[in-house]
Amino acid sequence: MPRTATIDRSTRETQIHLELNLDGSGQINLATGVGFFDHMLELLARHGCFDLTVQAKGDLHVDAHHTVEDVGICLGQAIRNALGDKKGIRRYGHFSLPMEETLCHTAIDLSGRYYLVFNAPMPSPKIGDFDSELVEDFWQAVAANALCNLHVNIQYGRNTHHISEAIFKCAARALRMAVETDPRQPGIPSTKGSL
Repeated sequence: MPRTATIDRSTRETQIHLELNLDGSGQINLATGVGFFDHMLELLARHGCFDLTVQAKGDLHVDAHHTVEDVGICLGQAIRNALGDKKGIRRYGHFSLPMEETLCHTAIDLSGRYYLVFNAPMPSPKIGDFDSELVEDFWQAVAANALCNLHVNIQYGRNTHHISEAIFKCAARALRMAVETDPRQPGIPSTKGSL
């Protein structure tokens, strides 16, 4: 069965339509109104080999916070929905990724329980007009709604743009590993019998 999900979310702050195919090839259709964020979502889709559509209209006259966070909520829900009962997935994923002077390590457990560890100091508060603290807010929303453990650790880095890129690419690769099917374990990858 296709591992896909469509999420629509409408609030007074944002209107979001998101489509996700976990078994895609990195095809994208992105329009959030936040240029740097679109760039990060493209990295996520390409390096995860996920097909991703995000159409978002948010209160950008305030700032980008609601748009970024709500897209994270929708993406987390889409991951959870697309995985279904999680039979046959690897469940765990990890990756180390260099991005010029930056080194990132990310680990994920699609456990059905939420926890985020985010050790990623951002040297600059802004990347262009994008608030760099929104990178953590996005992944907080993804992890909370996908119900996964996500650990993001920047080992070192100087450039805030590179640090952000490394996080999105590295998390994409770890998630790609975790959602892959495991031919040696066709059932639920847990001694509890459910995730």
